[in-house]
Amino acid sequence: MNKLDTKTRAQILHHLVKGCGMRDTAELVGVSKNTVTKMLVEAGEVCSDYQNEKLRDLPCKRVQVDEIWSFVYAKAKNVKAAKSAPQDAGDVWTWTSICADTKLVPSWHVADRSGDAAKEFISDLAGRLSNRVQLTSDGHRPYLEAVEEAFGADIDYAMLVKMYGNEGGKSPEKRYSPAKINGTRKTTIEGEPEEKHVSTSYVERNNLTMRMSMRRFTRLTNAFSKKVENHAHSISLHFMYYNFCRQHKSLKGISPAMAAGVTDRLWDIEDIVKLMDAAAPAPKKRGPYKKKGQEISN
Repeated sequence: MNKLDTKTRAQILHHLVKGCGMRDTAELVGVSKNTVTKMLVEAGEVCSDYQNEKLRDLPCKRVQVDEIWSFVYAKAKNVKAAKSAPQDAGDVWTWTSICADTKLVPSWHVADRSGDAAKEFISDLAGRLSNRVQLTSDGHRPYLEAVEEAFGADIDYAMLVKMYGNEGGKSPEKRYSPAKINGTRKTTIEGEPEEKHVSTSYVERNNLTMRMSMRRFTRLTNAFSKKVENHAHSISLHFMYYNFCRQHKSLKGISPAMAAGVTDRLWDIEDIVKLMDAAAPAPKKRGPYKKKGQEISN
């Protein structure tokens, strides 16, 4: 089986993490769309496994969490009318976390927006932290039980609820512009969180980074995922690049993973390709060629 060289595979991954769609990437690199899809699946699996192993015992002190909406195959309201819609078609939420100091994304979870999803996400996050943290979330109620179950009293937790104005109207300006924020309400849930650090600004900015870096998250687009598995692979690849390869401006040119002590160097895309090669199964040894009716002996 022919295998693309490292440079070509790195180009494919580079275009994907920079926000190009699958078809655009295929055209720019000069490969088939199926090749790009195969690369995404392989990279997503490897990046997910690597980060699951390495993002442990993290020294985070202030963590923010949020959920970002997208959809697979069709929006929930259109699934019934869609042809051949898969079982997982419809709205999908990505639960994300970010360390306010290192800007590392230690945990994310692709699911619905239910209480069970919140518990799974927060439980995974808690298992990656090495010390007591201050946690801030929005007012989504499933967080209450999830945080209590995962952390107990060993956390300083607050909710930040934003209150939006109702300006009315259905003009394009009203429809596509964010609502005006009239105020915020900070509520202490557990422990003694410092009020000045009760914020979701970093995780909300991270949501914007996701929308800019993954074509599937762009609003009002036809570049949505057709399969939830590919959606998850895209997110794994994105966070691998964000955590290990991307120089964060606020960190003076180092990556979040370097700031958190997970790695001692800045990665590049070819390092991800090397991870894929290391995880790939060894090629099977070909046996001797046998013609029809011919016996083979040692």
